[in-house]
Amino acid sequence: MQQIFDLLRQWSHVLLFVVLEVVSGLLLFHFNHYQGSVYLTAANGLAAEVGGCYTGAESFFRLRENNDSLTQQNVRLMKENEALRQSLAEYAHKPSFTESTVKAKLAAFKQIPAVVVSNSVNSSHNYIVINRGSADGVKPEMGVVGGGGVVGIVYLTSRHHALVMPLINPKSSVSCRIRGMEYFGRLQWDGKDIRSARLDDIPRYAKLHEGMVIETSGYSSVFPPGIFVGRVTSIGNTKDGQSYSLGVKFGTDFAALRNVSILTTPYKAEIDTLLLHAAEGETDKE
Repeated sequence: MQQIFDLLRQWSHVLLFVVLEVVSGLLLFHFNHYQGSVYLTAANGLAAEVGGCYTGAESFFRLRENNDSLTQQNVRLMKENEALRQSLAEYAHKPSFTESTVKAKLAAFKQIPAVVVSNSVNSSHNYIVINRGSADGVKPEMGVVGGGGVVGIVYLTSRHHALVMPLINPKSSVSCRIRGMEYFGRLQWDGKDIRSARLDDIPRYAKLHEGMVIETSGYSSVFPPGIFVGRVTSIGNTKDGQSYSLGVKFGTDFAALRNVSILTTPYKAEIDTLLLHAAEGETDKE
């Protein structure tokens, strides 16, 4: 305690000076309007600067939090914008004659809508991945169609995705016929142009011309008959010269493929069972 008194005694003249300065300042600013207004202006300016510095410091330390929030908002807005853009495009889209025909042909079949999430067109063995799988009822050997006609056949499935073998895969082989005729053959891709394939084994006595429609024959349990595939662009001979080989331009644009449908053929299981019994019967005879 004695040390405190000694310290106050030592600095008493300084403390007295400070007290007198404060009292004189109060008297000056309180009883003189001009000096009072100057003081208030200076005080408000100082308070504003201090407040601005505090706000700036607070904003700086919250910058990362604000950036994260803005990033999340931007992502959400981008998703909403993309969804609106797709909805607008679908609303404004006028279906072509081919799309209307395909839709009418498939009206009696149950379809599972899907979206292409991965698509290869430059490989020697192209595949397509769609966002539907076994959890949605998709199974291998189901047919896949789009607005331009046949796309391919489901090859493998996971729970939420499926791998589709498109017509532009050399392993693909779909039974097709010429519309209005009973002549049919196997449509296969030669690995050259993703816009076309070849339809072989068409009899030489068939009366053909370019522009004729090629459609599914229905001679399998994958696709019903009459689904548009493409149009004849050229007429040539097979290597053995015994039949025609037709160049066919696809109705499906594989480079711009987006929305597709998986066909659940109602009688596929029944047809497969009959074919299996027939195969087993042939085996027993041997």
